[in-house]
Order: sequence, then C-alpha cells, then structure tokens
Amino acid sequence: AQIRYSIPEELTRGAFVGNIAKDLGTDVAKLAAANLQVLSDSDSQYFSVNVNTGVIMVSERIDREQLCGQNPRCFLHLKLAIENPVEFYRIEVEILDINDNPPEFPSDEVSLRIYELASLGARFPIQPAQDPDVGTNTLQTYHLSANDNFNLNVKARTDGGKFPELVLERALDREFRAFHYLVLTAEDGGSPPQSSKIRITIQVLDANDNHPVFDRPSYGARLVENSPLGTLVVKLNATDVDEGPNGDIRYSLSSHNSAALRQIFAIDEQTGEIRVQGNLDFEEATVYEIEVEAKDMGSPTMEEHCSVVVEITDVNDNAPEVILTSFSSTLSEDALPGTVVAVIHVRDRDSGEQGKVLCHVSPDLPFQLRKDYEHQYSLLTSTRLDREHVAYYNVTVSASDLGNPPLSRHTILPITLIDVNDNTPQFEQASYEVLVAENNPVGSVLVTVSAADPDSEQNSRLSYSILRAGGTDPGLDPTRYLSIHPTNGQVTAKFPFDYEQTTYLQFHVEVSDGGSPALRNRTLVHVFVVDQNDNAPRVHFPRAGEDSATQFRISPSIVPPALITKVVAIDADSGRNAWLSYHLVEATDLGLFSVALRSGEVRIMRALQETDASEHELLVVVRDAGEPPLSTAVTLVVLVEEKGPEALQGSEAQAADGGGLPTITLYLIVSLVLISTVSLVAMAALGIRCL
Repeated sequence: AQIRYSIPEELTRGAFVGNIAKDLGTDVAKLAAANLQVLSDSDSQYFSVNVNTGVIMVSERIDREQLCGQNPRCFLHLKLAIENPVEFYRIEVEILDINDNPPEFPSDEVSLRIYELASLGARFPIQPAQDPDVGTNTLQTYHLSANDNFNLNVKARTDGGKFPELVLERALDREFRAFHYLVLTAEDGGSPPQSSKIRITIQVLDANDNHPVFDRPSYGARLVENSPLGTLVVKLNATDVDEGPNGDIRYSLSSHNSAALRQIFAIDEQTGEIRVQGNLDFEEATVYEIEVEAKDMGSPTMEEHCSVVVEITDVNDNAPEVILTSFSSTLSEDALPGTVVAVIHVRDRDSGEQGKVLCHVSPDLPFQLRKDYEHQYSLLTSTRLDREHVAYYNVTVSASDLGNPPLSRHTILPITLIDVNDNTPQFEQASYEVLVAENNPVGSVLVTVSAADPDSEQNSRLSYSILRAGGTDPGLDPTRYLSIHPTNGQVTAKFPFDYEQTTYLQFHVEVSDGGSPALRNRTLVHVFVVDQNDNAPRVHFPRAGEDSATQFRISPSIVPPALITKVVAIDADSGRNAWLSYHLVEATDLGLFSVALRSGEVRIMRALQETDASEHELLVVVRDAGEPPLSTAVTLVVLVEEKGPEALQGSEAQAADGGGLPTITLYLIVSLVLISTVSLVAMAALGIRCL
C-alpha cells in the first residue's frame, strides 16, 4: 500500500507529518509489537516514527531548493516494514515550496545607451532576476517605475523564465533630457511577496537613423555534442532600411551571454552565421539560448536583439586540455608582483566532477596562477624577481580533473629574465690611501681602483673617471696631475710629485655602468706624497759667497765659553730629512773651538795664549738626517785683534746672535702693523656705514 503526505519545506525538527497508525487503520500497540521499521531512499534521515504513537515527525531541516532544484514537484520516499506478518508500506512525502527566496538581479545597476531617434517600440533587454523557488513563489512579474518614455514588456523564455525588456513608447529628446533613471522591480507570487530592484541608467545618444530588424524574433537549431569546430548552427538575417554605413549591419553576441557560451559559439559579423568554435558537452548544458545583437555602422550605431535556442543531442566523450592563449617567454626582472606572464585556457570534455579542472604550479617558484574565468587562468609573478639570483625558469603548469583516478596534463613554460640596470657598481673599498714617493717616474701606476657590477652585458660594462673632490685646494686639480684608464681603473701620474709643493691630494674616482640611464658610484682616493731627501741644507747665516769665507774678530782676552757666532741653516725637506746637525770638521786648532751639534753655536773653549795663532780658519759642515744624508759646508775665519775687549766681543756676539734673523723679525713686525691698520680701517668703515 502507499500513503502520501504533503508538508511545506523548512519545518522545525519534531514537526508533525502524519499518523501512520491512523492512516493504516491499525492499533498503535500492534505496530509497536510488529517491530516497526522506517527505511529512507535518500542518504539523510529526514523523518522519524514514534512507535508508541505512530506519528511521523521531521528529524532534519528540509530545503526543497536543495533537494529538487527547479522541479515543480518534489518528493521524499519512505518504506515502512512490519513483521508477523511481513508487510511493506510505501510512504511518499511531497515537499511543498514556501516563499523563502526573493528574486535576485545579477547586479544592482545597469546602464543603457539609447539613440535619440530610436524607433518607437524598440526593445532593450534587461538582465532577468533569478528566483530558486517554484510555482507561485517564484518570479512572477516585473514593475517599472513611472516614466514618460518607456514601458515594460516581459518576454517568456522557453525554460519558463521571464525576460524583461524596456519598450520605447514615446520618442526620446536628448536636448530635453539626456539621462533617464528608472527602477525595475522583480516580484514573486508568494504571500507575502518578496522583491528586489535594479537601477537602470539610460543615456540618450544623439542620432538620426533606424535600427536593424531581424526577419524572425527567435531562431532554433539542433546539434549533436562534439560537433566539429566550424559547424554551422544557424544563419541570421537582419535588414536595415537606412542606406550606406547606417544600413551596413554587423552581428555580434550580446553581452548578456556568459563567458562560457562565448567560448563555444562565434558569429561572423558580416554574414550572421553562428558557428561552433568550442566543445559542446551535453553533460554541461542541454540547451543554449544565445542572445544576438545586430548593429548598423551609423554614428552612433543602432541595434536589435534576437534569441537563438540551440538544443544539444548527447553523445559519449572525455579528457583535460591546456591552451596557451597568450605567453611571453621573456620577462623583465623588474616586473612587479602580479604581472601577467601567460593566459591559459583549460577545458575538459567530460561532465560532472570529471569535467572540472584545477590548475596549479609549484609553490617553490615565484609564480602563481589566478583564475580569471571558469576555464581561464593567468600566470602571474608572485614576488620580486632578480636575474642576478636566478636568470631562467621552467614553470610547469599542471591541469588535473576531479575524476577517479584523476587525469592530468603538464605544460612547461620556459621563461628567461631580461636584465635591468638595477645594480649600482660597487667599489672593492670605500676609500683608497696611496703613499707616493716624490720624484716618482712619469706614467707610474699609483693605485688601481676596482669595482664590480652584477648586471650583465652593457649594464655591467664599467667606465672610470677622475672627479675633483670637494674641499681640495682649487689650485690642485687632480686631472692636472693624474689620469685614469677608463676600463681597468689604473691611476697614473702625469708629472713627478714634489713634496715641497704638494704634500697631499684627494680626489673622487667615479665609476659608471653602460646602462640607460647609467648608474654611478664614487670612491675617495687619498694620495700622500712621501718626502725624499732631495734638498741639501742651505746656510742662511753667515752669508758668504761660494769661494769666500766669513771673518769674525775676537779679543785676545775673550773669556770661554764665549759665543763667537751662530751658524743658521734650513732644509726644504721635512721630517727626518730636515733634522740638521752641525759639525766642526777642520780647524787651525780643533781644541780651541767647538760647534753645538743642534744649535750651530760656535764658542771658544779655552783662553787664548800667546802661542796661539792670530788667525783661525774653521770649516763647519751642516748635515741632514736623510738617507743618504746631504750636507753643506761653510768656512769661518776668526781673527784675534787687540781692540776694546768689551766692544769687540759685544759686536761680534751681536753679529753671531743676529745673523740674518733681524731682517725676518722686521718683516714680521711690519706685516703685523699693516694687518692691524687694515683691520682698524675696515672696522671704522663698517661702523660708519652702520651709523
């Protein structure tokens, strides 16, 4: 026997469905004793039976849209088994739809561009709303907000859907109103009814022509799945009464078509022939409804729409494919993360789970896949690239379906990174210090600066040049003394260095690569000129010619160790090379006179005796401490004469102590006086100017 119940969906757990004991005319106690069992045809136990009362109750949430989709009637079947005797009863529970889903538009707003001289009665399709409910609870009607120009026409589709169209009832005048703002409301038949709205913005375009007209409002065709590419589906025909470009018609698929449909069908824009360009799979769709628009070539264009219903006949088929829509095998290393390297189209001719394809790449590579559409992926860079680290990649794109076992296909994309001048040349040292002995040979290599650039080819070709360093004496232009080889960085001297003129020189060496724009770096080179002992001591006092001697007079009664004179010498060298020592090399009587080693003071060491000569010739040698040492000799003649002892000794001592020094002192005093005078005059002038 079979018993049928009807209940609405979304009942709470424990809700009453029916009394099986009452409907079977059986005592409840008898059902309990007969070992009552309830068996369900589905995987889920939506119902349970209380054996003590015979009542069937709801045990799980029931969603009619999830169970039966758009089917107008929805049933759940139970089997009731009892023993002693064995009997089976079939219970059929009809799930009634309730209005638990409102109609939904694909978007909240749509924009239309309609020409000013569009013909009255012109139709403009609007994206329909979708309502998963059935019967009276599904989408029933559309309402258009009040306006002066448009009316609403609801077109019934072959699948039972309702296709809203705006119908132009009153001529547009762009000069009067350039934009129209309408609201389209979709409403179901539930109680209470539910609805949703979409805002329609209409831009009126200035034109003066007629829209194309199809010879039929809709077309039909029948194809077998896996029809060869290029198979003719249907040939459309539209006419336009205008002449010239305004009557020249171009056909195209409407924007209302899905991306998947656009991959399957293509239309010849001139002949109107719709042909197969992709795989037809009965498991994916049994019917395709193609929205086609015909546009003329006027300015602005006019258009008309029609529908083509294509029914697919099922045949058996299989397996995943990877198609490179766009691919560049070279990529600049400075490409930002997210840069598209390749566009990949994947498809699987199977249906259901076996027809679903997933793509992936190795997570160890700096690339990732982004799913653009249902069957299209883009290969993107996921991180920054560095050619100096890795210059070449083999990216394996794996496409696998969800079958059991899964089928897969692997495609290797070779990608070569193009070098970018993104690395500044780096010197081996931040600065260089060079010790150069003066009197160096011309052209000798003073130092070799070296830099490296990890870039390649032209970007790594380095060129060196000398720049004048900030703070260097303006008169010391380094390019005057030095030159650098532009490729190997060898710095050579153009002239010998003279320590007495230049002791220190600093300059910048700049390296630039061959990139565009070139990248540069600098290093500072310090050149220290080392003194050489190339200057002999020069005697400033006493002054005498090359072949003459200087005479000094002393009294016979001079008291030792009286100062006779002082030999003063200077050396243009520096350091140890300028350390001077004075030596008495020859004398009439070596024991009578002495010369101080460091000061050069000539003194008498004992009292004069009558036996001593009246004229003494002394040869004093001034020697520096260089290696080898250089020296200068001076000859002194000491005359012993009877004069006033004090006067003679004083005058000679004064001569010895002074020598050439008073002249230097006088120069210093005069310079100090002049500087002070100029400063006072300047300050007085400044004060007067301020007053």
